[in-house]
Amino acid sequence: MTRELHLNLFINGRGHHEAAWRHEHATGKALTDLSYYRELALAAEAAKLDSIFFADHVALGEDQEHTARGELEPLTLLGALAALTERIGLIATASTTYSEPYNLARQFASLDHLSGGRIGWNIVTSWAPAAAANFGQERQAGIDQRYERANEFVEVVSKLWDSWAKDAIVDDRASGTYAHSDRIGRAEHRGKHFGVAGALNIPRSPQGRPVFVQAGASTDGRAFAARYAEAIFTAHLQKESAIAFYADIKTQGRTVGRRPDQIVILPGISAAIGSTEAEAQRVWDELNELSHPSVGLARLSNRFGGHDFSHLKLDQVLSVDDFPDPSQVQASRSRSQSITALVARERPTLRGLLHSLAGARGHFTATGTPEQIADVIEDWFVSGAADGFNVMPPILPSQFELFTGEVVPLLRKRGLFRSEYRDGTLRERLGLDSVPSRFDPASPLQRTA
Repeated sequence: MTRELHLNLFINGRGHHEAAWRHEHATGKALTDLSYYRELALAAEAAKLDSIFFADHVALGEDQEHTARGELEPLTLLGALAALTERIGLIATASTTYSEPYNLARQFASLDHLSGGRIGWNIVTSWAPAAAANFGQERQAGIDQRYERANEFVEVVSKLWDSWAKDAIVDDRASGTYAHSDRIGRAEHRGKHFGVAGALNIPRSPQGRPVFVQAGASTDGRAFAARYAEAIFTAHLQKESAIAFYADIKTQGRTVGRRPDQIVILPGISAAIGSTEAEAQRVWDELNELSHPSVGLARLSNRFGGHDFSHLKLDQVLSVDDFPDPSQVQASRSRSQSITALVARERPTLRGLLHSLAGARGHFTATGTPEQIADVIEDWFVSGAADGFNVMPPILPSQFELFTGEVVPLLRKRGLFRSEYRDGTLRERLGLDSVPSRFDPASPLQRTA
């Protein structure tokens, strides 16, 4: 089968640049207006993208004076969009640190039923230090502890989603039998972090469970992704690091017994598109002029676990000595490592660093004509850096309209991207195997064992 490019739209505020909310070409609709998300979702569906994705934040942060905050809770939003769309995948973020397995399993099973099998779960451990105080905790757990809990969390919800056999419900009115009780099993999980009896009180969903999505790139994050993730949203500033990450994850997946084609890797790309390269560059220039340094400093501080950078001057040339050791960061370790690598490589001023991060928070940014953007996508795809992309337009909806109207047709002409959807679930569209059930007949190997 010919390898197929995958494209996901990451919807974030009024665009992925931190100042997008101020730009004249950004939507004027409130971030709580369902019609805004409906229009984006339908545009992505019309372009035949694989899915749309929403991140989540369980703390407000401290930069709301100069940046747009207050998006809707993503699981609730997915429920609404499931009724307004027909084919496109719907992916939402939910935290293993600040959720409980039984509730989360019920929510995602319900969404998968409502959408007809189009749901994905972006599994995060929540790196923002401010989140802990919102959930009755004095301090944020360390990264090792968060991933330890995450591993057990995924084990528990997987047991819960496997509570029901596909044929458990018979709905036989004549005999008075609604379900075969021997085709429903309890989870009976007892572990370090969770004790969950089960069974889940919602039948097996169309996909068996949501597609597992993950975005961590630290050592712990990569190990977690290699074991569980079926799609990975990853951030790279250069193609070379994306190639190294791609190879590492596929190798780690083989080590734990997984096929490489069952892990779809989607780096973020934030592309400023114009009829000329100069016109595209003006998009970044206009956005950077609208940005406020305090926003960039606050976000940089959060990436490094609250480190204070306020003593640095905006036009000061930076060195890695100006940053904490990223290997000791307990917040977003992989992103802090990426930032210090950029500083070591390019020696930017603080202002320059903040501008480079304002565009997509450490994801790859591109600038150019539709042909140039299509060239970048094709190059990464064929070079072993990506199975597709997490598309992060700097301004919404205008830059996404240019992407779907100008770039996607070029990708189709090059034989890289679909012209129509095939029937099936999000899992099937991504080329992923069906989820096995404990109620399935044992294979000959299992019977022998």
